[in-house]
Amino acid sequence: MKHLIVYCTSHGTTEKAAEILSKQLKGETIRVNLKMNKAPDLSIFDTVLIGGSIHAGNIQRTIKKFIRENEKQLYAKEVGLFLCCMYEGEKAKEQFNQAFPEKLRQHSSANSLFGGEFLMSKMNFIERKIIQKVSGTTTDTFNLDELAIEEFAEQVNALRMSTNI
Repeated sequence: MKHLIVYCTSHGTTEKAAEILSKQLKGETIRVNLKMNKAPDLSIFDTVLIGGSIHAGNIQRTIKKFIRENEKQLYAKEVGLFLCCMYEGEKAKEQFNQAFPEKLRQHSSANSLFGGEFLMSKMNFIERKIIQKVSGTTTDTFNLDELAIEEFAEQVNALRMSTNI
């Protein structure tokens, strides 16, 4: 099985999550940061995994654009969706639901919230002030959920088993 992980990252957390995920997937896996590179031809992949992070309440525009431009192809693939965000529980689910279109969420075979990080040391002055005001955080905060990434990888690997029967 051939997997494509497409993602956007602002300060590196989603990239870190995509790297951890790629090491746990069975089969060939290619990772593409859509802020740096164009997505390859989707027709050569069995699975497309899409990830992003929340900034100012929204997922990156580049992810939204990728989904919009590849909508028809995505519905012909196994799809997984993941989101890096600092909220937990209902607020995190709400952000996930706002980040990805309902139809794609319903089509996807694997969905997950990977937690997140506030990397104050990588933020500009305005970003730091906003995070301080919203969360009260003034230092780097790490809350990436490696167990959630592992469970997501297991879901994706199980798709491989069911499609090869």
